[in-house]
Amino acid sequence: MILWCDGAHDPAENMRRDAALLAAAECGAAPVLRLFRFAPHGITLGIHQRAGRTLDLARCRRDGVPWAIRPTGGRAIFHAEEWTYAFAAPIDDPEWGGSLREAYARVSTLVLASLLRLGVPAAFAPSGAGATAGAADAACFASAAAHELTLAGAKLAGSAQRRGARAFLQQGSVLLGDGHLRLADYLALPETGRARAHEALRRATAGAGKHLGTEPPLERWADALAAELGAAVRRCGGAAGAFLLIPATSRSYTPAAF
Repeated sequence: MILWCDGAHDPAENMRRDAALLAAAECGAAPVLRLFRFAPHGITLGIHQRAGRTLDLARCRRDGVPWAIRPTGGRAIFHAEEWTYAFAAPIDDPEWGGSLREAYARVSTLVLASLLRLGVPAAFAPSGAGATAGAADAACFASAAAHELTLAGAKLAGSAQRRGARAFLQQGSVLLGDGHLRLADYLALPETGRARAHEALRRATAGAGKHLGTEPPLERWADALAAELGAAVRRCGGAAGAFLLIPATSRSYTPAAF
């Protein structure tokens, strides 16, 4: 596996990079785990969401909040005060591939082990966890599903997976603080609905900041992940990992329209 501590980009560029990793994996590239942040902070929507229905686009424009559509499913996230990852691998990879459930569990177990190594007492969501109806239905962090991570019973990390013909992409976010609560300000809801959504998100989530500090560097997480992966991992940082975005063959790949 290649561990790429990539750094910070805006929402559109981060999603472009993740789609490119999926394209490379479709061509048979080795598994890649990309770690990144969002600068500026912004919103991503699941591939099946529609921005005009989910977001108050006029308010996003007024406040200069960028947004993009993820290659994966799931619901809306405001990306701030978090660690974010994308994992791409061929479905037939002997260590990281397999069925949706198998691949999801392997990646999520790695993320959990890295957080435990850093002193965060995270755990998998209990079996049978699912969506919570209400004002925050458009928000990813409104509920926790199986193989997602919790902290003191509240959702700590959310993730979603997309599978192509030959490869899959899993994207996930680990909350550090309360920045994700800003999503409520930009949902296509009346003011009273936004207040309810904010409260629902606050009650449903927990950040790892009290265990990791207010602004833990991304490299700290990379070190923990590398320790879990052992000698087989190859590391690269920043611009040095740009080669990973180019498929190894000339076979074309056209992602679904976002």
